[in-house]
Amino acid sequence: MKHIVVLSGAGISAESGLKTFRDSDGLWEGHDVMEVATPEGFAKNPELVLDFYNQRRKQLKDVKPNPAHFDLAALENEYKVTIITQNVDDLHERAGSTNVIHLHGELLKAKSVSNEDILPWTTDIKLGDLCKNGYQIRPHIVWFGEAVPMIDLAMSVCKTADILIIIGTSMQVYPAASLMHYVEAQTPVYYIDPNPASMSDKHVKTIRENATSGMKTVLKDLSLN
Repeated sequence: MKHIVVLSGAGISAESGLKTFRDSDGLWEGHDVMEVATPEGFAKNPELVLDFYNQRRKQLKDVKPNPAHFDLAALENEYKVTIITQNVDDLHERAGSTNVIHLHGELLKAKSVSNEDILPWTTDIKLGDLCKNGYQIRPHIVWFGEAVPMIDLAMSVCKTADILIIIGTSMQVYPAASLMHYVEAQTPVYYIDPNPASMSDKHVKTIRENATSGMKTVLKDLSLN
C-alpha cells in the first residue's frame, strides 16, 4: 500500500472558519504574537495568555471539518496516510483521519510548566490550575523560541512518502518548511495553494486553488494514476 504524507497548515482550517495563525498585519486575533505565543509572554502575563487560548478552544467547538479534511480522511480507504500538521485544532481527527502528527501542539491538551507530561484538556485553563506536583498548567502549544518535539518523527515519516500533498501552508515557517526536503527526490508532490510560492522541482504539481477545491483535483488525479 502506497504511503501518502500530507503537510497541512492554517489554510485548510481557515475554510472551516478558524482564523489563520497570523494576519497580514502580524497580529493573531488582535494580539501581538509575541504576547501570546512565547514563553516570555506567558511569564509576563499568564492570565492574558491563558484567556487567549481559552477563547481559541471555545472557537474550535463552534467549527466543523470542511470537505478538504474529509477528502484527506477518505484517502485512508486506499492508502496509508500520515498527516503532519502545523495546526493546533482537531479538525483532521474529527473528519476521520487516524494518523495525525501535530508539530505545534494541540488546543485540546495541556501540560505542566515543570515537565512535558501531556494531559487531555477540553475546558478553560485558569491561573491556579496545578499539576499533581503543584505546578501551573499551560496550553500544550509549541511557542516561538521553544523546541518542536515532533519534528524528528515528522522527518523520518517524510522519508517514507510515496506521494506528498502540501495543503494550506506556504511552507515558509521553519522547521516545518524543511520537511519537504526529506522526501525522496523522485516522489510526486501535489502543492495546493491559491497563491503558491514558486517551486522549480519538476515533480511538483502546483494546484492554484483553495484547500477544498484543490483536494478534489488531487483525488481526480490519483484516481487516474
